[in-house]
Amino acid sequence: MRIAVLVKHVPDAQFDRHISGDDLTTVRSESILSELDEYALEAALQLVEAHGGAAAGHRITAITMGPAAAVNAVKKSLQIGADDGVHLTDEALTGSDASATSRALAALVQHAGPFDLVLTGMASTDGETSLVPAQLAERLGLPQVTFAASLDLTPGDGGWTLAARRDSDTYAETIEAPLPALVSVTDQINDPRYPNFKGIMAAKKKQIQVLSLADIGLSPEEVGFAGSWTTVEAAAPRPPRSQGIVITDEGDAGIRLVDFLAGQKLL
Repeated sequence: MRIAVLVKHVPDAQFDRHISGDDLTTVRSESILSELDEYALEAALQLVEAHGGAAAGHRITAITMGPAAAVNAVKKSLQIGADDGVHLTDEALTGSDASATSRALAALVQHAGPFDLVLTGMASTDGETSLVPAQLAERLGLPQVTFAASLDLTPGDGGWTLAARRDSDTYAETIEAPLPALVSVTDQINDPRYPNFKGIMAAKKKQIQVLSLADIGLSPEEVGFAGSWTTVEAAAPRPPRSQGIVITDEGDAGIRLVDFLAGQKLL
């Protein structure tokens, strides 16, 4: 069984986000592996470990696209436990929206595959659209399960069957699908592990394949600004936070507080 886990290099949420003044794209100088993708990687590791691990022929490939620094998302995935990685990098990818991203990732997954299972996080922590998994499943022609809160695999004569639990506010449902399939997982599915010293040292010997658009059969016109369905027209910094109002109790604090809330249409 081969599992592909899609990972993304995203701006660190601990720092303010910045937009490039030239092309209105996100500045990614201070970026890390998307936290939500760590849940997908952990899900893959647990599935492999539950069915015999690498000794049984199972393999996990971390896949990403982005600028040169995006390879760091793959490197951390290898430190955590992925077996190998693939990095698509090309200047023409700059400005790709969800549609162009799914087009590039679909071609990348097909080139690096075949895979029995494709796992993703429920969203990226920069765009937070949750659009790419569904678009990717459509482009790959795979059955899709979204927002899985648990995953199980059962081998059978006809191949592997996946069972995923999806939780809502009032009920839970279990969905089954034959492999190959694509699944996005939530941040409730597990507790991701951290890289340990052994994993960090082992990752140095693992292979990362670096590819360009030409390698996967795409032209620059199909991705980036040219291949996107959406366009950012304008962007502005978040306005500075205004000074708050301090109410000193002089016997009428309750009334003044109610008046303030009513003025803000909170009552």
